[in-house]
Amino acid sequence: MTDDRPATRRGPGRLLVAVYALFAVAATSRAVFQLATQFDEAPLAYLLSALAAVVYVVATVALARGGRTSVRVATISCTVELVGVLAVGTLSVLRPEDFPDATVWSDFGAGYGFVPLVLPVLGLLFLRSRRVREDQHADHP
Repeated sequence: MTDDRPATRRGPGRLLVAVYALFAVAATSRAVFQLATQFDEAPLAYLLSALAAVVYVVATVALARGGRTSVRVATISCTVELVGVLAVGTLSVLRPEDFPDATVWSDFGAGYGFVPLVLPVLGLLFLRSRRVREDQHADHP
């Protein structure tokens, strides 16, 4: 008997979706609070936190859906997230004066135990392994 659920709704995929959902809620809450109450203190940092929140929400939904288009969207989201973490992490280390307050991605996600740095890598690896399995199944019906 085969399991017809998308790979993101079982096993490691379910855990990946759960972690992304947790980060979506945390980053969104943080960004909304910062933008509403402290925007003038560090506008760049808080706008970047809002961008991170959007990326996490999109990735969560795309991973949870698990269809072909959703996998593409999740891949793009994880890639944007990884580029964001690397860019913001590098800038926050090299030019800390531009970041008077931390973002989710500052210092490569150090404030979150470096999960923001590791999560997109795990997401991309998971999505890649899923594509490889689907390609193998398509080649051998």
